[in-house]
Amino acid sequence: MALKPEAPTKDPTIKPQPPTILLQADRLCLHFPQHELFSQLSLGIPPGVTLVRGDEGCGKTTLLRVLAGELPAQSGELQLNGLHLKASPDAYQQQVFWANPRSEAWEQTSPADYFLSLPRRYPSFDTRRATELANGLGLTPHLHKPMYMLSTGSKRKVWLAAAFASGATVTLLDDPFAALDKASIGFVLALLREGSQHPTRAWVVAGYEAPVDVLLAEVIELGA
Repeated sequence: MALKPEAPTKDPTIKPQPPTILLQADRLCLHFPQHELFSQLSLGIPPGVTLVRGDEGCGKTTLLRVLAGELPAQSGELQLNGLHLKASPDAYQQQVFWANPRSEAWEQTSPADYFLSLPRRYPSFDTRRATELANGLGLTPHLHKPMYMLSTGSKRKVWLAAAFASGATVTLLDDPFAALDKASIGFVLALLREGSQHPTRAWVVAGYEAPVDVLLAEVIELGA
């Protein structure tokens, strides 16, 4: 069955949508063998924090990958601040931060070196800010260890520090609280609350429920 954005809600925790749409998706279609995931899916991502919510297997991570330009849809258009993914893929992807928290691509790299590599892909990436955020997440003892030596939670902290330091127009966060300790969850929530007030940047959070006390600009509900 086709997946569609949630109908307009009266939930008081959701602020009125600003007139600006940073990322526009039009008529996205993505089919896997024996399974139609998206069909004619259109949505707009405004500044602030947007929640992509749904049950296991409904396509939350897949939608983030499509929005990032990592996984091509069979049809449809993605546009970010006038940049069309199909026409300008490199320029588009420089403005959308995405790091797959399950990736093993950086296993031989330390967090410190990973941060140093990112300005080549994201022109606004702030390496000093990434280190500060890593420290705030309790990663200081692990910054110079290879990733394969880190726990799942510590690896996720590396991706989160990079995400919030990226300077990207749109930052995609897949289940950002998974495997985090209580103090780190509070730290990330504080960053999202700050981000919810940003006038020109968006954070798209995929998860099962809304982050606590974070004002949402939009909710996209995915379901079978």
